[in-house]
Amino acid sequence: MENQKVYAMKLSKIYPLLVSKAERKNRTKKEVDEIIFWLTGYDEAGLEKQLTNDVDYGTFFREAPCINPNCVLIKGTICGCRVEEIKEPLMQKIRYLDKLIDELAKGKPMEKILRI
Repeated sequence: MENQKVYAMKLSKIYPLLVSKAERKNRTKKEVDEIIFWLTGYDEAGLEKQLTNDVDYGTFFREAPCINPNCVLIKGTICGCRVEEIKEPLMQKIRYLDKLIDELAKGKPMEKILRI
């Protein structure tokens, strides 16, 4: 049931929090967007459309154009769980994004964050 609460959260509420977390650590909205585009396959227009349509977080990831196949290279813990061990595919994608934003906030270079 806890997952359902996360899936139901509005992207329009979460997105500014992701940007704010990055900006507090002297990173940029542009970098947050780049991470989102890399992970989900959205472009600027697609992200803006989802924000305008006020979709929930679950819908945002379910409708993602193309989850990056290199996301399996994302390893580590977020919220006390190892992202690579999360069984629920939708929750795993959400936690991948959380992990990438954490890496951004910790000062990692974009090349390492995007597994280039």
